[in-house]
Amino acid sequence: MSEMALSFAALAGFVVGAVAVLFYRNQIETRARDEDTDDTETGALPQGVASVLAVLPSSAVVLDAHDRVLRASSAARAFGLVKGDRLMAAELLALARQVRRDGEIRESEIDVAGHKFGQETTCFAVRVAPLGSHGQVLVLAEDQTERRRVEAVRRDFVANVSHELKTPVGALSLLAETIQDAADDPEAVTRFSGRMQHEAARLNYLVQDLITLSRIQGAEPIPTPGQVAIDEAVNDAIDHCNTKAVAKDITLVSGGTEGLRIWGDDELLVTALRNLISNAIAYSPEHTRVVVSVRPAGDSVEISVSDQGIGIPEEALERIFERFFRVDAARSRATGGTGLGLAIVKHVAVAHAGEVSVWSKEGSGSTFTLRLPAFGGTAVAVPPSIPLEAVQ
Repeated sequence: MSEMALSFAALAGFVVGAVAVLFYRNQIETRARDEDTDDTETGALPQGVASVLAVLPSSAVVLDAHDRVLRASSAARAFGLVKGDRLMAAELLALARQVRRDGEIRESEIDVAGHKFGQETTCFAVRVAPLGSHGQVLVLAEDQTERRRVEAVRRDFVANVSHELKTPVGALSLLAETIQDAADDPEAVTRFSGRMQHEAARLNYLVQDLITLSRIQGAEPIPTPGQVAIDEAVNDAIDHCNTKAVAKDITLVSGGTEGLRIWGDDELLVTALRNLISNAIAYSPEHTRVVVSVRPAGDSVEISVSDQGIGIPEEALERIFERFFRVDAARSRATGGTGLGLAIVKHVAVAHAGEVSVWSKEGSGSTFTLRLPAFGGTAVAVPPSIPLEAVQ
């Protein structure tokens, strides 16, 4: 059982105990005041129990002996577990009836049709316990959907890394054997050694991207931020991608407002822009243009990279920044892509307290826009004649 599940179990146990103590104490006080209390009055919650349930972060529901809801937290209603005075989840209702029959506390995990934030299903870790001697039952449900999603992402990440590393490593091993067998053929050795260099470079890019992603994916603030001149970062990124663009006769153009600055890390910004420009080149046809533009946007600076490429299908736009997600896996591998570039861009934006967005239309190209907080709180152009250190 995970630490989170153990923590939930401990919390649930504490709550069940607290509610039970309140319940029995209330019963004793009531009996002391009036020995003739009728059982029909036990349908109401004991004094103090409602206050405990109200402060719980998890969904809490109290059922009476006839499966009617006596009390439900706002979270339980928001998730669709309760409607009116009815418990809507059939699995939870079945558990409650079993607990009422034998008095044993039960724990389980259930999936419920989503009613919150557009989720298709919501996963709950549930704990059901008897409450008193009149058939009342307490139901606690903790939303585990995000935990499941994180675990799935972690599993996919490990599987994808293993697969991506296996491909170039396997190719290098095979090529090394081939060169050994073709030692008497200089032309073959030259051809296969060139291929080995290609695979080694691909492996190096993947490792470097993994290192970069591991540095920034924690959403932690940049340790040593400073003033970053956008013009210099754009020029460095374009210079880095120029060879790849020339090979496809793609023109790299920069424009917009000059002299803008942000507060952050120049190396990370260049890495993000390099990934955006490289993607634009990889997914653009020959003899086209990739444009990098910069403009002030109030308290932010917007840097956009636009291409005239194949575009991105609408259904893929929501996943485009996921690690190892590829719209066209075969094309991405053919161009040497690692599937991590846009994930790195997203995390660079988050590390700078900014964001990245995308507009795309199939057949018309794509535009990725980095929106980053401007240095000094306002996007103001600084003449190039003024040195960076002089701007305070």
